[in-house]
Amino acid sequence: MKKILVTVVLGVAVLAAAKDAAPQGQAASPQPSATPAQAGAPAQGPIIKDPVEYNAYMGAINQKDSAARISGLEAFLAQYPNSIMKAAALQTLMQDYQQAGNQAKTIDTATKLVAADPTNERAIFLLAYIDRIKAQGGDPNFKQDLEDAKKYGQMGLDGLPKFSKPDGTSDGDFQKMKDQMSGVFNAAIGMADLTAKDYNNARKYLRAAVDSSPDSQKDFSVVYPLALAYAGPTPPDPNLAPEPLNAIWFTARASALAPAQAQAGIEKYARSLYVRYHGGDDGWTDVLAQAKANPTQPAGFSIKPAPTPAEQAHAMAIATQPEKMDFGQWEFILSNGSQADQDLVWNAIKGKAVQLNGTVIKATATEFDIAGSLDDIDAKKPDITLTFEDKVPLRLIPKEGASLDFQGEPASYTPNPFMMTMDKGQLLKAAPAKPAVHHKPAAQ
Repeated sequence: MKKILVTVVLGVAVLAAAKDAAPQGQAASPQPSATPAQAGAPAQGPIIKDPVEYNAYMGAINQKDSAARISGLEAFLAQYPNSIMKAAALQTLMQDYQQAGNQAKTIDTATKLVAADPTNERAIFLLAYIDRIKAQGGDPNFKQDLEDAKKYGQMGLDGLPKFSKPDGTSDGDFQKMKDQMSGVFNAAIGMADLTAKDYNNARKYLRAAVDSSPDSQKDFSVVYPLALAYAGPTPPDPNLAPEPLNAIWFTARASALAPAQAQAGIEKYARSLYVRYHGGDDGWTDVLAQAKANPTQPAGFSIKPAPTPAEQAHAMAIATQPEKMDFGQWEFILSNGSQADQDLVWNAIKGKAVQLNGTVIKATATEFDIAGSLDDIDAKKPDITLTFEDKVPLRLIPKEGASLDFQGEPASYTPNPFMMTMDKGQLLKAAPAKPAVHHKPAAQ
């Protein structure tokens, strides 16, 4: 875990500052506030009544050398497992192990501390963070890690409103401390929900984690999961705005924060989300540059969505006369256009002889099923039914899969699934001037 205990957990301002609070040779009974400050501890704490136990505790807690203090506190807890000062001793021991870089012992001590004092926000903070990082780092027991992380994250959020400001801490520093703790608790819950594919809750908690502090906005291990939460399920549901915009922004932002070896892949993924939503890559470089330069999503951030199939159909209908369109354009407009656009095309071609090329799907002496658009040719799916007034001679009936030049008069159509019926069919010797093309709607 690369000594995350020292670099992150002790990075909480007051956590680090609280380390030097152990009493030195005091005759009065020790108070929890005189040891490294306990979360929510009252000003007047418990008193050890047994002089032998008291001397054992004081002898351990007053050691200036951290190794000697660790040894003394471990001996004290072994001898007095039910001491009234158990939580205080465990908190000092946890912080000594943190500073010594002994991760296993820190986690073990923090777990014991939470068992002894379920309101100890610092120990809960540490465990929520460590379990999430272990899971994200590929720990074989990641499912259990995430389950534990979520448990501690919820415990931490529930207890944070009752968390008392440690002595000597300014209001500003205390607020920064609570913001960082809130970010860790929300991230722990959000990561567990994301892994469970509970995208709504994952978005809620991971967004709260990212928004909790400036440091969180620069934390790839939180920003990228938030991007994935907004992007999932794939593709983002356009009816759940602003999820697609958030997915694009935070994925682009994550590419700027990612380790060097991952940047290109994440940037490519962000671009694909942009193209899917916008319908092209025009403007993408500006969005990427904006995401790289700004840790927070700008107010009013927007991207023009791709035109809908109906909008594309209308653009086709007003751009080209129906008689000059290919079969794929007819199919697209008749399948996706407004009734007015459908009528515009259909009234222009109905009952008029047209010459086309297609692929035979099935053929009899009186009726051919033909794929006329490139999409349907690839799918081997008919979109034209061509009928003949006279039976086609057996020798002229094409085989399935054969390319066919033909003439017919559009008689009727159904928009979905698309099928055009043509009558007065004729077989042609020469290919029509234009091959069939099918224009797909832009993916949303």
